[in-house]
Amino acid sequence: MLWAMKKIVKIVSGILVIPVLGLGGLIAAAIFTDFKPDSVMHVSVNRAAPATNARKIDARKNDGPASGDPQIYNLMIWNIGYAGLGRDMDFFYDGGKQVRPPRPRVEENLSAVQAFLLEDPDIDFFLFQEVDEKSKRSYGINQVSRLSRAFPDFYSSFAKNYDVIFVPVPVLDPLGPVRSGLLTLSRFEPLSVVRHAFPGNYAWPQGLFMLDRCFLVSRFGLANKKELVVINTHNSAYDDGGLRTRQMGYLKEFLIKEVEQGNFLVVGGDWNQCPPGFVPDFASNIMDNTRRMDIDLDYIEQWSWAWDKTIPTNRRLAAPYDAGTSPTTVIDFFLVSPNVEVQEVQGIYLGFEHSDHHPVKLKIKLPAS
Repeated sequence: MLWAMKKIVKIVSGILVIPVLGLGGLIAAAIFTDFKPDSVMHVSVNRAAPATNARKIDARKNDGPASGDPQIYNLMIWNIGYAGLGRDMDFFYDGGKQVRPPRPRVEENLSAVQAFLLEDPDIDFFLFQEVDEKSKRSYGINQVSRLSRAFPDFYSSFAKNYDVIFVPVPVLDPLGPVRSGLLTLSRFEPLSVVRHAFPGNYAWPQGLFMLDRCFLVSRFGLANKKELVVINTHNSAYDDGGLRTRQMGYLKEFLIKEVEQGNFLVVGGDWNQCPPGFVPDFASNIMDNTRRMDIDLDYIEQWSWAWDKTIPTNRRLAAPYDAGTSPTTVIDFFLVSPNVEVQEVQGIYLGFEHSDHHPVKLKIKLPAS
């Protein structure tokens, strides 16, 4: 009997050791492959079409776009949710049950996003968030390449903010490998594109499997020798607000230095917080005030925030989307420097059909040089 009991103890001990060793091995692999970007990194600029007809931004003075105004530029921001968070999706991290949709749904979402973007020929700058380069959650589809090739005359720049060898949650159906980030497409050739790392991260070891947040800065030379600085940002989510506060402080310092040099700045993206003083005016959707965080009213003096209070830009993923019951909010918007005129901002309601975010368009005007 004693012999049998010892054997049982050995078997049970062995069974218990296996997951412990597996977890230890996973953490060791995550440490070894951990994405550790420099605080400031230059990012390559690509173009699908030959650059024989490349234009600087001030070339618009000679061959302007359909708008006919050489000082007007149009931008669009959109968190595409890696084409995996369409209308019929809930998500385990938000209280839902699903991890990823079937591959045909991801393909459908990505194709629909691309088709929608091609419908508007006047956009000069696209600022995308959550674009996968190679992730299990989106079946290894290179969305960066797909979207870039859809605009062969545009310049594309991609900055990773999520590069993890294996995300181990949920345990029974883990997310697995993720490589994703920010993608900026511009009609004009940038002088430079630089990735700036946001400060702070989650505590170890959770931080090994979380995003490394950043903003992507694209610079364009103007005829007056100053620069138009277009910034693509994606701030933290699911934190207690501390990370976002640090990120906003870091960004503010950067913005003040740039405008002091006489440059013209536009920041757009997914801030994961509401704009200052936001009061929604949704026609049918309900506002999500759970864990709501607003940017401080006095965040940066004399700058202009641009959002559409009538169109929600993000929905909660606890359940598939229903216009009457799904909590929604506005966390996708723009911030522009005092020397830039906001002419129009428009949220575009798409019923959250192919992403858990809606795109937002902005029209700006720069002063005559």
